[in-house]
Amino acid sequence: MKIFKTSVLMLCGLAALQSALADGVKRAPVLDTYTQECASCHMAYAPALLPAASWQRIMASLSKHYGVDASLDATTQKKIGTWLSDNAATGKRTSLEPPKDRITQSDWFLRKHNSHEVAPSVWKRASVGSPSNCNACHPKAAQGDFEEDQVRIPK
Repeated sequence: MKIFKTSVLMLCGLAALQSALADGVKRAPVLDTYTQECASCHMAYAPALLPAASWQRIMASLSKHYGVDASLDATTQKKIGTWLSDNAATGKRTSLEPPKDRITQSDWFLRKHNSHEVAPSVWKRASVGSPSNCNACHPKAAQGDFEEDQVRIPK
């Protein structure tokens, strides 16, 4: 009986882990400071969408953050930067540094959103706008959930 209980517990744990990692993006605990500061301008991207080195460069250049001054006080910058690095991509598919530290230019993003999966015309729809608008097709993107069975491409 003890072996049966142990086996059941192990299977439940593996099922939960597989579900959490099925989309290849680990889910980090929410950091309210990150959500408040970063989601005030754009989606608070899951830390696991970029490697630590990319997050470090992004956090070190907030005064010119993709053409906008997104400067933070030193304490907040350090807190967010540490959290991003601690929860950054580590898998071989997601840990490669993309050009200009852009999620939408990463190898894994381009592979998942190739023209066979997502027609180029989708990005031009007003309801989508651009490849960086993850929420348009991934309703749980803000929670780091990119499960393919949840994808809803808007008209």
